Amino acid sequence: MADAGGGWRIVEDDLSGAAIRALLEVHFAGMLANSPAESCHFLDFDGLRSDGVTFWSIHKDGDLAGCGALKILGDAQGEIKSMRTAETFLRQGVAARMLGHIMDEARARGLGRLSLETGSGPAFEPALALYRAHGFEDCEPFADYRPDPFSRFMTRAL
Repeated sequence: MADAGGGWRIVEDDLSGAAIRALLEVHFAGMLANSPAESCHFLDFDGLRSDGVTFWSIHKDGDLAGCGALKILGDAQGEIKSMRTAETFLRQGVAARMLGHIMDEARARGLGRLSLETGSGPAFEPALALYRAHGFEDCEPFADYRPDPFSRFMTRAL
């Protein structure tokens, strides 16, 4: 468990709680509402529990505020997955805290690069702005991704 200060804490999560499952259902629905299904690359519950993936939830004073995951890709590269903020915590720094935690964890695991795929439409602009503010830059598709007009790919060295 990481104490992020100010009543915030980040915990490795086994996805068994009703609140985290509900937040992820909102995440899945949001991805499908803003991109064609064949362009959605989110990990489902089983994917988030798979080897090489670590999933965290972030809490403020005991309330679930958001989540995020790190997927190890190999070649000292990781991928950010399933970043989501609960609606009642929007614009309170949840995503920045989780992103910082994932970046710290990636460095601690010896990764030299962190990448991500997200959507390309207007609904994804806040996420893109967050990633840019933390040093991520647009890149070509990585890992098993292919070019897709509904996807944006970003990366940064750690």
